[in-house]
Amino acid sequence: MYTALFLCSAIVLIGFTMSCQIAGASATTIPDPAVDAPLATEKGEQTAVLAGGCFWGVEAVFEHVKGVSHAKSGYSGGTASTANYDKVSMGRTGHAEAVHVTYDPSQVTYGQLLKVFFSVAHDPTELNRQGPDTGPQYRSAIFYANEDQKRIANAYIAQLDKAKVFGKKIVTQVVPLDAFHDAEAYHQDYLVNHPDQPYIVINDLPKVENLKKHHPALYKEK
Repeated sequence: MYTALFLCSAIVLIGFTMSCQIAGASATTIPDPAVDAPLATEKGEQTAVLAGGCFWGVEAVFEHVKGVSHAKSGYSGGTASTANYDKVSMGRTGHAEAVHVTYDPSQVTYGQLLKVFFSVAHDPTELNRQGPDTGPQYRSAIFYANEDQKRIANAYIAQLDKAKVFGKKIVTQVVPLDAFHDAEAYHQDYLVNHPDQPYIVINDLPKVENLKKHHPALYKEK
């Protein structure tokens, strides 16, 4: 088993490369989704499950999104019996490192969450990898809970691809959510608990800063 320093990285973090720095710091300006759910007229609670590389950074981003009450790291796409880090990290379980986002639809829409997901939380054009992390467990995926989420996700991907926003085709999977399994306790709030860890500094802190810079109306202090 990897030590805590290397849990989400497929490489030893000594002498960081420029490519890792670019992967962590990048952000893309993208349009609002043309198809979205309207803001709800009353407070409520809905969920979104998204996968975009190491769950540490994706979780950290969404914990700073207005209207999100909680984000937690976990696994989706495989079975309950293989939903643990040792097995998932082998890349043969079908699981992706995913984040379960709980949000108030009267404050933020599902489409706005996807805008954050595509623009600052990860690179949706990387296939079975994200930055320094490689393998299908780091794939880009949207696990939809209902037909509305499926419709909004597929429409937004088509919109972004048609506009050639990224220059390369989006490879994000849009698949039904069978289950979400919480990751081990030491993965939760990893950025908060380890802000000086080199992987976090290079790959994940820039994502939170890009959220604040590029989406100030959606940013909140945790």
